[in-house]
Parts: sequence; structure tokens; C-alpha cells
Amino acid sequence: MSDQTFRLPPLNALRVFWAVMRKGSFRSAADDLLVTPQAVSQQIKLLEDILGVHLFERKGRVVEPTEQAIVLSHFVEAGFDEFKEGVRRVTKATGRNRININISPYFATRYLMQGLVRLRERMPGVDLRMTTMVETPDFARDEVDVSIQWGFGGWKDYDTALLVRDPKIICCTPEIAEKLRSPQDLIKQTLLHPVLSRDLWLRVLRHLKLEGVEAASVIEFHDAATMRRAAISGIGVGLISRIDAIQDIRDGNLVAPFGIDALTDLPSEDVPGFFLIVPRSHKRVKMIATFCEWIITEDWDALLDAS
Repeated sequence: MSDQTFRLPPLNALRVFWAVMRKGSFRSAADDLLVTPQAVSQQIKLLEDILGVHLFERKGRVVEPTEQAIVLSHFVEAGFDEFKEGVRRVTKATGRNRININISPYFATRYLMQGLVRLRERMPGVDLRMTTMVETPDFARDEVDVSIQWGFGGWKDYDTALLVRDPKIICCTPEIAEKLRSPQDLIKQTLLHPVLSRDLWLRVLRHLKLEGVEAASVIEFHDAATMRRAAISGIGVGLISRIDAIQDIRDGNLVAPFGIDALTDLPSEDVPGFFLIVPRSHKRVKMIATFCEWIITEDWDALLDAS
């Protein structure tokens, strides 16, 4: 069927079809919809004629869905779920006080918790609901209003704003550091990577004049906390967030074999950070727009230094 001749079936026919799939018979679907079984049969016949396929095998009072009906039912169910969610959001948008935010686990513990008092002062009635998915969420499916993601930017489909940079320090245990006489020795070691940026080490090695080389071994970690523990355990060499690395060095858990300032002159585009990501339409909700204004204008570096 070409795009020119295709037409979407009536919504009512799809609603009746979904009722039959859920209830297992025309009569039960009719009772659920408060119509007659004949009306249900007419809508199913209309849908079959439009689609050009048989949806049910009729065996007396029992109907069995065909393969085509089973396939269609998944999409119809998803469609009605989206309709319900859209209606729910529209009807609750006026005067809403809840914001669903997905946030990088590291930003949540290291930064946001320090700023919640100020948020309460700015938005005393806000009901903040947080999830901590590392990957960028599906805003519609996951019911997320705004997200704070770690990375280098580049979320072209959304409004984005850099909140704070996340500079790194090359760190390892003292035992591994003894084997690192120069940056060239890094390629002989196991390098610990964040899954969200498999090229972070490549950027660092390029900055250290080691472009085009490959490490002997690489291990990827889903979150920064696990990677940090791996470095402390001596599993390999990690790129540890500066605020954590300084503490670990002071405690004697890690050392910076090339100095804590080895990456301070890394180009800004190669330094990851935490970004606010918002679907443009979400900013039309006043509560979300106010939250975005607050989190963008907050001085996160200063807040962290004061904690």
C-alpha cells in the first residue's frame, strides 16, 4: 500500500479492536464498551476492509486473533497508552508542582544535594521526583521532564546548557605509578573507561602526544563511582573527577603519576561536563521553565567549594 493511498483507520474501530483483543470475544468487548455485539462486529468488519486483512477467525461465539491481529495489537496498545499519557499531562499541566528529573548519579550526589536548600527557597512548593539513569532517557516513555547528563554536549534534538565542567586527573595506585615513567607507558596499562564516552581516553592520549596508539587493555564501567573503586583497587589507570581525585590523593589511596595539573590545559571541547537537557516543548510549562532557570544560573563550582 503506497503512502498516497494509505489512510489511518477510524479511531473508534481501533478502540473496538483493542477491546476485543483484551476481552477475547465480541460479546465481552461489547459489554465493556456498552454497545451491542453487532456494533462491535461492524467496527471489526470496517477495520478489516480498510486494512485488507482478516483479524479474527470466528468459531461460533469464540474468536481467535490472526497473526496480523497480534502484531497490530502491540502498536494499538502503545498508541492508546500514548494518548492517555498526553491527556494526563495536558490536564495536569496547569498549576502542576511536580517535576520529573533524570539526573546523572554523580551530579546528584556531588552537586544537586548541595543545592536543594536553594531550590526550596526559589520554588517552595516544588515536588521533585528523581531517577538516576546514566543513559539519556526517552522523555515521553520514561515520563521525564528534564535531564542532567554527563558528556560533551551534542544533544541536537533538545535545548541544552552546560551546568559545570567535570575535569579529570590521571590516577592510579602507587604500585602502578612506579611503572609509569612517561605518558608513553600508559598504553601498556589497563585503562578504565566510562561507558558513556569511549573516546575520553583517546582525547587525553592525543593531548599527551600519543595520538593513534591503542592501550594494551581497556575496561569499561557504567558509572564514575565504580570506575573510581576499580582504580583504588589497582585494576588499572583511571580518569577520576578532580574533586574525588584530590581527596583520594590526600588519603593516600591514589596518586597522580604525571601531576594533578597534567590535564588542566586540555581543550575545553575535550573536557566533559554535566548538561541540562530539555525537550523544547517542556519549557512551556511554567514550573519546568522556573526549574531550568534556577539550575542554569546556580554557581555549582562555588556551591561545591563551600560545602
